[in-house]
Amino acid sequence: MRNMFDAMGPMGMSGNGGVGPDGGPDSDDDSLRKRYRSIFISDLHLGTPGCQAAALLDFLKAHPSDNLYLVGDIVDGWQLRRKWYWPQSHNDVVQKLLKRARKGCRVIYVPGNHDEFAREFIGHQFGGIEVVEEAVHTTADGRQLWIIHGDYFDAVVQCAKWLAYVGDNLYEFTLKLNRHLNSLRARMGLPYWSLSAYLKQKVKSALNYVTDFEEAVANEARRRGHQGVVCGHIHRAEIREINGVLYCNDGDWVESRSALVENYDGSLELVHWAPAHETQGRGHHAATSTSTVTAKASP
Repeated sequence: MRNMFDAMGPMGMSGNGGVGPDGGPDSDDDSLRKRYRSIFISDLHLGTPGCQAAALLDFLKAHPSDNLYLVGDIVDGWQLRRKWYWPQSHNDVVQKLLKRARKGCRVIYVPGNHDEFAREFIGHQFGGIEVVEEAVHTTADGRQLWIIHGDYFDAVVQCAKWLAYVGDNLYEFTLKLNRHLNSLRARMGLPYWSLSAYLKQKVKSALNYVTDFEEAVANEARRRGHQGVVCGHIHRAEIREINGVLYCNDGDWVESRSALVENYDGSLELVHWAPAHETQGRGHHAATSTSTVTAKASP
């Protein structure tokens, strides 16, 4: 997987290469876009059939930003080792991310466990995208947010990687079943529904795992002196306060199609994105009406 970046397109190691702000001339319609100070996304799992690349592209086109954090599991190296899957839409996502970096958006990439191959390049840049082990983001209102993927807090990944691979295969099966169910629902005129998210909400052991994970991450952020933490890994979008620390999980682009966004006043929101084909072609034509804010945290 060391040559994964080369397979994606003309990245190459480079400096910033910025040629102006992201809000400059572009193929996207500027009048239809809402700009954020910062966007945090993770768990895209490019290289798998479960990745909702079209919806992600729709979201990125609708929302330029000053900062873009890629919080791990951007490319699914685990799945690509087993079977190569790389449609044009996945390449389009990579090119869109590179374009953001070229146009002056600061793009920070914190690799996760599924794209752990990228950890070999920490401290380097690819097409202006900075690869770091972790990051600290200061919000417009002065809060320090610790940015990590979160897999270091997953005992299964760290202590029994073989079990994590088994779980990953079962998860892929669930996602495959979910795609068939949603194809049927679409024909019936019903909206998208996530089977795996439903199971996570109903299975007690899964709920206990999520709670333990969230508390462990928040407690470590507090120990390090940060006011909050942004992570991914568990595919569950959430904003809540834990023991005085703001815990933020930006979700994923396999199930929840969610992102954490920072407004220019420093407030944080979770946005769940409905792509254009689910909103009669208005996916990014009216971002406020097709993006559902599910949680908000202000200073």
